[in-house]
Amino acid sequence: MNKTATMRRDWDDRARKNAFHYIASWREEWDLASFLASGEEDYSKFVLPVLERCRIPTTGRVMVELGCGAGRMTQTFAQRYERVLAIDLSSEMLQRAREIHSQIKNILWLRVGGGDLACLADDTADFFFSYLVLQHLPSQELAFSYIREMLRLMRPGGSFLFQFNGSRKPTMNLRGRLAWGMVDALWSVQLLSLSRKTASLLGLDPTAAGKSWRGAAINANRIVELVQANGGEVREVAGEGTPIAWCCGVKKVRA
Repeated sequence: MNKTATMRRDWDDRARKNAFHYIASWREEWDLASFLASGEEDYSKFVLPVLERCRIPTTGRVMVELGCGAGRMTQTFAQRYERVLAIDLSSEMLQRAREIHSQIKNILWLRVGGGDLACLADDTADFFFSYLVLQHLPSQELAFSYIREMLRLMRPGGSFLFQFNGSRKPTMNLRGRLAWGMVDALWSVQLLSLSRKTASLLGLDPTAAGKSWRGAAINANRIVELVQANGGEVREVAGEGTPIAWCCGVKKVRA
């Protein structure tokens, strides 16, 4: 089983166990109303101010949301864009999203296979968005692949806003780092069942075992260089050096 298939399995399992929690892990239990309300709140708190500062349109024809999960923020975009292409690698997450938002007709839910967005053509989107997604990817290379794909599918003059983990500082004590390091090492060599069993024995959440949860951190300078090398113009990097870093910009218009 390759890492892409392993990520899909992990996120399908998380969706079955407690989809809302693993999407928005700052609460253990969510009801549907509060879960969706948190998406609108995050749009108003984190997204709208950046778009306004960067002079990015907040409405348009087509937008793409990478890592939509169960659609926590998707309905917010569906109110502002004519068509939303909501993408995730987990069929279980997408099934929940379709059920929750069955009355909203301008959302197309799409499952992607792995490290590319080959289901979408070049110059498709006016706006590309991703939040709490890239930070879970197990390698920088996979995150870079998605960013390249983002710029490929955006139309010239289109805009983007995505979040990534820009901090390499430890977020837990030495004991915690050693415990999760052991669990993640087993996951990385495809000893998946043993990884989860080890997590349970150590008193950790076995469903969060593996690098599909604690993904790779990326220096903001590398993000900027990658965007520029693939036809993008960065207008703002916010939260640099923190786990919640943002990159906002546009795709350059071809000469």
